[in-house]
Amino acid sequence: MHTAPAPSAAPRRRRLLTIGLLAGIAASAPWSLPAARNALSSRIAPAPEDVCIVAPPTPYDPASGLAPTAARPIPADARCPVCGMFPARSPQWAAQVIYDNGDAQFFDSPLSLFMYLQDVARYSPGRSADQIAAHYVTDASMAPGGASTPWIDALSAYYVHGSSAKGPMRAGNLPAFATREAAQAFASQRGGQVLAFGAIDAALVDRLAGTGGHNHH
Repeated sequence: MHTAPAPSAAPRRRRLLTIGLLAGIAASAPWSLPAARNALSSRIAPAPEDVCIVAPPTPYDPASGLAPTAARPIPADARCPVCGMFPARSPQWAAQVIYDNGDAQFFDSPLSLFMYLQDVARYSPGRSADQIAAHYVTDASMAPGGASTPWIDALSAYYVHGSSAKGPMRAGNLPAFATREAAQAFASQRGGQVLAFGAIDAALVDRLAGTGGHNHH
């Protein structure tokens, strides 16, 4: 004799929970479809509008042999405090800042670095731009190889805005170069405008952030 399989416990529990919820609604308010809908809605917590990814800084390791403010390798598990991506997965675009206590924050691109510098306290509560001792970006003219990344000083670097190169967030992301000549050579091949660090203002960063999908999740 064939015996039908017993119904799953999970659907049965869901039905009991639903029945119990509806029973509570019926007992506490005059029964009507609008009343039931309103009561159900009040029991469902709204989704948060701005859930921030926690990206703690990487502390200085004295055993590394590096100076406290020197550029350092990107840990595989380090996350960008702006977008939550893993910078180690795109080393040819990565950037970093180092605080005066040796802590480092890593970024998936120069664009994320500029976004961070515009509002440090938002992305790293309790920190300020005045506490940053060093800024680094990757030299886009030197493809990273092996365990090292060609870090250059972000403040003296040159950036190309509007080129055909797409970074981790599928936007221009401002590829960086150690010299204006290298940046101009890149722009001649890939398009775009060469800009010094100080020429990249808040309006440009906001515009690029909007088109590149860089939201603080």
